[in-house]
Amino acid sequence: MIKSPAWSVLSLSARRVLDRIEIEHADHGGNDNGRLPVTYDDFERYGIHRHAIGPAIRETVALGFAEITERGRAGNAEFRSPHKFRLTYFRVGRAPPTNEWQRIKTVEEAQLARAARREAPQKTKLQWRKTPNLSGGNRHRKRRFHSAEITTTRLSADSTTTSISRGGRASQADRRCSAFTAMSEYLSGLAPELARGLAA
Repeated sequence: MIKSPAWSVLSLSARRVLDRIEIEHADHGGNDNGRLPVTYDDFERYGIHRHAIGPAIRETVALGFAEITERGRAGNAEFRSPHKFRLTYFRVGRAPPTNEWQRIKTVEEAQLARAARREAPQKTKLQWRKTPNLSGGNRHRKRRFHSAEITTTRLSADSTTTSISRGGRASQADRRCSAFTAMSEYLSGLAPELARGLAA
């Protein structure tokens, strides 16, 4: 196996992944191949950088040294579970080793397989009920709406003042009255313009 073309193109991180899975295999007494749980934290404690773990696992699978028998998932507490691995060069129960790494005959084939699997898989489905962010900005920010017309408030000679109650605040009825007055003044200012627009 060490003389094989697949082994010759393995990266250091991929070799460390295999070593750590072999340690787990030995900790289980050599009996649980195919059900070897190894977490990302286990790989990181063994000396693999956290960002190199995923590509290294994909590389070992592509070259036929390991297989993920059960995919893990991230999450909190009881929802989190690790990947479970099978080393192809060890037996599973009474079954002989499958040795998928022997299918790769040349170094060029090994390099192609390694390069194809080192890159992260592309996600094909959009997340449910989330619209894609096509603008490139922060989608969590509130959108600002700009209007072409800017309205300003002005005081007129016949504007009313609101009375202040004992608590220092205008009463609810006074606020409604002043809002209604302001709206009616605004609309009465628009009425001549609308009449002119309809006449034309």
